[in-house]
Amino acid sequence: DATGQIKITWFNQPYLVKMFTAGSSVKVAGKVAESKSGIYLANPEIEKTKDFPIDSHNSLFQKNGHGQGGPSFYPVYPETRGITSRWFYHGIKKILSDMALDEIKDSIPEEILKKYSLPNIKTALIWIHAPRNEKESVAPRKRFAFEEIFFIQLSRQRDRLRYEASPAYAAHAGKKMTDKFIGKFPFKLTDAQIKTIDHILTDLAKNHPMSRLLEGDVGSGKTAVAAAAVYAIVMTRPNSSSPTGGFGHLQVAYMAPTEILAQQHFESFMEYFKGTGVQIGLITGSGCKKFPSKVNPNGATPISRAQLLKWTAEGIIPMLIGTHALIEKSVIFKHLALIIIDEQHRFGINQRAKLARKSGILPHLLSMTATPIPRTLALTIYGDLDLSLLDEMPAGRKQIITEIVTPNKRQEAYEKIRHELSRGRQAYVICPRIDEPDPEKEMALIAKSVKAEAERLSKEVFPEFSIDILHGKMRPAEKESVMREFARGETDILVATSVVEVGVNVPNATLIVIEGAERFGLAQLHQLRGRVIRSTHQPYCFIFSETKLEKSLARLKALVTAKNGFELSELDLELRGAGELSGGKQWGISDLGMEAIKNIKMVEAARTEAKELLSKDPELARYPLLRDRIAPEKIDIHFE
Repeated sequence: DATGQIKITWFNQPYLVKMFTAGSSVKVAGKVAESKSGIYLANPEIEKTKDFPIDSHNSLFQKNGHGQGGPSFYPVYPETRGITSRWFYHGIKKILSDMALDEIKDSIPEEILKKYSLPNIKTALIWIHAPRNEKESVAPRKRFAFEEIFFIQLSRQRDRLRYEASPAYAAHAGKKMTDKFIGKFPFKLTDAQIKTIDHILTDLAKNHPMSRLLEGDVGSGKTAVAAAAVYAIVMTRPNSSSPTGGFGHLQVAYMAPTEILAQQHFESFMEYFKGTGVQIGLITGSGCKKFPSKVNPNGATPISRAQLLKWTAEGIIPMLIGTHALIEKSVIFKHLALIIIDEQHRFGINQRAKLARKSGILPHLLSMTATPIPRTLALTIYGDLDLSLLDEMPAGRKQIITEIVTPNKRQEAYEKIRHELSRGRQAYVICPRIDEPDPEKEMALIAKSVKAEAERLSKEVFPEFSIDILHGKMRPAEKESVMREFARGETDILVATSVVEVGVNVPNATLIVIEGAERFGLAQLHQLRGRVIRSTHQPYCFIFSETKLEKSLARLKALVTAKNGFELSELDLELRGAGELSGGKQWGISDLGMEAIKNIKMVEAARTEAKELLSKDPELARYPLLRDRIAPEKIDIHFE
């Protein structure tokens, strides 16, 4: 134009000479490069235009940088070897111009699209690939984000309706009775715990199954809440009209992700139910136990698997705690009324469904997690569950002092740790790997290993303290022995992998060192840090990191600034999206959907529309396209 000119250069594309002749009007967009002879456009996009936007006496550009004929938008697609963004652009442009979109039917009802000013599917597909202006580029993203959340909500809400339509055992243990049981706890419940227990007891008294997610920070007292729910169930006799008769008591299945955690819960429930006469069983891959023991009413005794299964099937043992062993076919319940799943995100839908099918009547479901989940993600992923939050810590618990330790501050941190250890406290040291890498088989990663670090600490740093190791490759009996010695205070420092992430409870351990912290997810770091908040002593967390990347350091600093897991989850959602913190990627949600989860208004709108649609048409008979879209997620909860 009148403001100047620029050369255009294409490399190895001689066919362009035949496509464009002298005097042609074209739109060109590309990267400006520089050579000795001046600046030029290198390998730009080019397309013919019928009408030149202005005459050559003016500028092609307005003040905002857009041509008077409107801005030129070119999509950028992820590239791979042999397939470029330009190849995608021309291929999709051909599809859009072939009117192939006329065959696509919109699965979202028209009235919902109009209500939220969203484009229909055909328009959205055209605009998302070839928008003419900024508004046209935003609208389809909004539509597809809403669509994704809406389909998830519709599936979850439909599953919930079906779940609640089934009959369930009602727990009739009175509030006075339960309050008396809670009154024997060696601590005072927080207001959040009392409120949650009231909600759960109200749900358990109904004849349709409860579906509830209990989310609480590490150490917030979820196990005590679960104990109250268990008591209400096991103190209730089944109706004589039940499929297997009225003998015995209602039963509870308590599922934990690891043997260490299952054993720990078993010991906790022994304390809670001491003197009540309630029998509790433990089943893991390593063996079985029963409480109380005939020899020792306050202790447990090992029993055979066959005997435990027999007593469970007969309803004599009302509570069974276990790992994945609980879902085996050989485990049969007489009156299974409540399933409690700890760290529920670690179990798949099929595993939960298998456990739920172990009774002729659908059991109540209480899922628990210490993984901090942003509210929007919880409303989406766990849309079929009521949400209870334990957002208070028991009285006397101190805030963890968290410190990011750079390489030059390592020695100073060791002295602080030595001071606490000399006062009788204990420490965890967490490493990303078990062994040192074999240089002949794999690239050496700059990541400390449990075995090498334990040896280094015992020889060079803390020779005066006893050190042991714990990792996932050890036999269950070895793990149990190591944890027992650490819990008794016989070991000062436990060097471990993230196997201690969930549930390990040693009140005297008030220090945790996390090596290579940038290699762990933020949720995992928060879980690990929670191991040292089990007492009224001052806890410390030392984040050892070698990273110099600003993004990684910003994530680690969030651990220092966040007051609790809920605040941390929101911070992490802003920093890097929902995928890492709450396992969002495992749900198959796209990047667009993850962005939508940051928008609470959009999530609530999708949830509202899904509920309203199902209230009018539970089986979606009027909306076959919607029904077909969510059909793959159908879970059959009927029994034969």
